Amino acid sequence: MNRPIYITEIKKIIMSSKGGSVFVASDFTDIASKKTASMGLLRLEEDGLIKRVLRGVYFKPEYNEFLAEYVAPNPDDVANALARNYGWTIVPCGDTALNMLGLSTQVPAVWSYVSDGPYKEYSYDNTIIKLNHTNNKDISKCSYKTAIVIQALKAIGKENIDDATLNKLSETLTEKEKRLMLTESKAATSWIYEYIRMLCTARVETCTNNYTKTDCLL
Repeated sequence: MNRPIYITEIKKIIMSSKGGSVFVASDFTDIASKKTASMGLLRLEEDGLIKRVLRGVYFKPEYNEFLAEYVAPNPDDVANALARNYGWTIVPCGDTALNMLGLSTQVPAVWSYVSDGPYKEYSYDNTIIKLNHTNNKDISKCSYKTAIVIQALKAIGKENIDDATLNKLSETLTEKEKRLMLTESKAATSWIYEYIRMLCTARVETCTNNYTKTDCLL
């Protein structure tokens, strides 16, 4: 008996995706309803094409030759899949934001995010993903890069930010991102906005001791 067309189409998309890719039913609503797509993913799990991470969240297994085993999906991919499935906006915060921006090499013990959805905590294998509800304006009116930089600055703290930190952050931004960040971050806490103005200029090293200094402003 032939399988429904929607399962064939979902399978094609998964097969063409790279190993480790994470999927939820809402990724396939252009092919079938969310409920039908969910049933299709369950069927493909039974076939061994994908593996279940959490309820409704699946990934395409990726085999690591060095470890000689299948590896778990990236926690950030899982967190974003959850956000897609439920229509939430999420942004890494705390140690997670610092790690993802290259400000820390320590792998987070808990993958933390601020979210415009409810407080939620998910766990699988040895991974914990925590979503913390926050004021919608902190994330929904900002691009991803602006929002994650704001969260990183909050994690570091006003008194602990130095030239090296600002220069490191500046190096991760394109000129287009800097221009957008200057506009989007105006509603942020005043000290955060002042530091963003510094890291979006070429004169960070002259400004950290006095972040209202005139030559720091665009």
